[in-house]
Amino acid sequence: MSAPAVYTIKWTETALGLAAAVPDHRVKRVISQRVDQLAETPEQQGKPLVGELAGSRGVRAVGQRYRIIYRVVRRAVVVTIAAVGRRKHGDTKDIYALARKLLKQRLLR
Repeated sequence: MSAPAVYTIKWTETALGLAAAVPDHRVKRVISQRVDQLAETPEQQGKPLVGELAGSRGVRAVGQRYRIIYRVVRRAVVVTIAAVGRRKHGDTKDIYALARKLLKQRLLR
């Protein structure tokens, strides 16, 4: 039996900008550590997203407050971080609402 593949982590420019906008350095560090964990078994972490974000997955970071939205490309053994932000259900600044808006503007792939 072969060892499981280790995925390469790639960040979109959008995700890098969103992560850079997080004001607390400790939160940034925890998000970065959580992203690093996605290199192994990314499809077993988080949950598949539905609707307009189908094909992506979302995983919690920093307790319940932040989410990391990512896509797994099995053939290329790559995890692409698409967006990072706070979960504010019902708020226009909610990461899922922002991701849907970015998708419509073709800034989220």
